[in-house]
Amino acid sequence: MPKASSKKSSNGAAKGSPYALPSSKPTHNIFKMNTDIGQHILKNPGVATAIVDKALLKQSDTVLEVGPGTGNLTVKLLEKAKRVIAIEQDPRMAAELTKRVQGTAMQARLELLLGDVIKLPLPYFDVCVSNTPYQISSPLTFKLLATQPVPRAAVLMLQREFAMRLFAKPGEKLYSRLSVNVQMWAKVEHVMKVGRKNFSPPPLVESSVVRVVPKVPRPKIGYEEWDGLLRVCFVRKNKTLRADFLGTSSVMDMLEANYRTWCAQNDIPVDDGPAEDGVGEGVEMEVEVDAVEDEDEWEGIMDVDEEDDLPDFFKEERDKQMKQKNKSNPQRKKRGKVAELVREKVRRVLEDETQLADKRARMCDEGDFLKLLYEFNQVGIHFS
Repeated sequence: MPKASSKKSSNGAAKGSPYALPSSKPTHNIFKMNTDIGQHILKNPGVATAIVDKALLKQSDTVLEVGPGTGNLTVKLLEKAKRVIAIEQDPRMAAELTKRVQGTAMQARLELLLGDVIKLPLPYFDVCVSNTPYQISSPLTFKLLATQPVPRAAVLMLQREFAMRLFAKPGEKLYSRLSVNVQMWAKVEHVMKVGRKNFSPPPLVESSVVRVVPKVPRPKIGYEEWDGLLRVCFVRKNKTLRADFLGTSSVMDMLEANYRTWCAQNDIPVDDGPAEDGVGEGVEMEVEVDAVEDEDEWEGIMDVDEEDDLPDFFKEERDKQMKQKNKSNPQRKKRGKVAELVREKVRRVLEDETQLADKRARMCDEGDFLKLLYEFNQVGIHFS
């Protein structure tokens, strides 16, 4: 009777024996990646090295790494920097990274924080390096820009389209409120494109690495006021600023409410009486009719990726206007003197002071928006 064959390992022990040496083959399936929270491990060491090189690290630097995963990028950062603070949300990943540096000289220079980077207070750091989970790209970018003291730079792996929005210029297809906002507070440089196959598991989209350098000193401007203006201008970025302001009743209602608040804070009396018959009605009707006709060309309020950031006020007004779009002879309340005063102030700023009434937001640069904000604030019109 033939003997059963017994496969032996290289050290002579039968396969499966407790004395057999572990396989030299690397194991990649430690556990299943949770792609719902953006877990895509960067597996290409060449890309990891290039990212670290672009961070321009000094030996005295403290580096903040967001989403270290199993540590492929972390170990390269520890080779160049004095200290790395890694923030990881998944306890399984944190355990793998801890085991990877355990017993090495790197262990004492790595601090691992477990939690959501958006919710955690950020520690002091000089440079941020991140293989960013795509779901937190926008909040992470703005959290880094708001950090005090200001970090020297951030090198971020981002979804390709989102990355291109960060450095898009006026007139380009991807130019948006995000572009203007980020470029107000920082200089953005595209570093390199990274294909899907450089990750495990591969994401559905291509990626890019950008280097973000915050401006020092920071611009002396209130973020809420600045962002409020941009929200209005990019409501429909392909329409004129005249239509975005005078042709959008929800915007005018908001500006009227803000103007009343500003007057109350500065002890300025307002006349709440009804507007005189015929004052401003012809202009208002003409602009608003054009706005309604343009509804079918309205490609979503603001850009598609910014819909979630849209205030409820604008969403409710949009839904209300769409429901009334097909009604004939809609009922319109008579405007008061304050509403007409605010409308005239807005018209004067757009047409006389800045001469930007017929310009579209997608063609305006940072200087145009700064000019608008200054002139609006001069006449008591505010956006926050």
